Amino acid sequence: MSELGELEPVARQSTAELIAAQLRSAIMYGVFAPGTQLGEAELAARFEVSRGPLREAMQRLVQEGLLRGERHRGLFVIDLSASDVRDIYLARLAIERTSCQLIMSGNRGEAVARLSEALDNLVTAAESKDRNAMSDADQAFHQTLVSCSGNTRLERMAQTLLVETRMCLAALQQHYPEPSELVAEHRALVDAISDGDEQQLISLIESHMLESIDRLVPKA
Repeated sequence: MSELGELEPVARQSTAELIAAQLRSAIMYGVFAPGTQLGEAELAARFEVSRGPLREAMQRLVQEGLLRGERHRGLFVIDLSASDVRDIYLARLAIERTSCQLIMSGNRGEAVARLSEALDNLVTAAESKDRNAMSDADQAFHQTLVSCSGNTRLERMAQTLLVETRMCLAALQQHYPEPSELVAEHRALVDAISDGDEQQLISLIESHMLESIDRLVPKA
């Protein structure tokens, strides 16, 4: 039996953190559509909490850029214009390109193992042809990619962008790639890391993001 002193503290989430996580998920999956006003009284009643932790949670989402305030009106879920969608994917490209470069100069073996598992989950989702499951697995793959960089600041930056990406996909599912195409794109990324081909990897991640913009942003 371990000594008491060897036990490690258990992480505890505050009420505000738990509320923020649920609100973030609701925004991400389109439960609260872009432009929706979030009323404090209604949400406090639904969560069965006082307004203090609710306000703290909502302010976290304001800081993350998922909610916006209007003077004398309250807080609203952000709207994503065509320009916003383009900006989201270009920002993701900057983060994921750097993550790829760090992976190639770091532990590629570990990255391949973790990304292969994420790819397996994507294959399973694609086989189900469930668009929501595919979007979730797609997001998890890219979260893993950035995590494999070993840079926690890049991970934090990517998290909000991935939530915004999920908002785009919830609203624009008809533009999502076919299951086989989605799997092939991500398998190519894993193969490039496995082969140690940094030039190919960077080219693939750039194409992946720029083609996503072409799919999701209406042509002028």
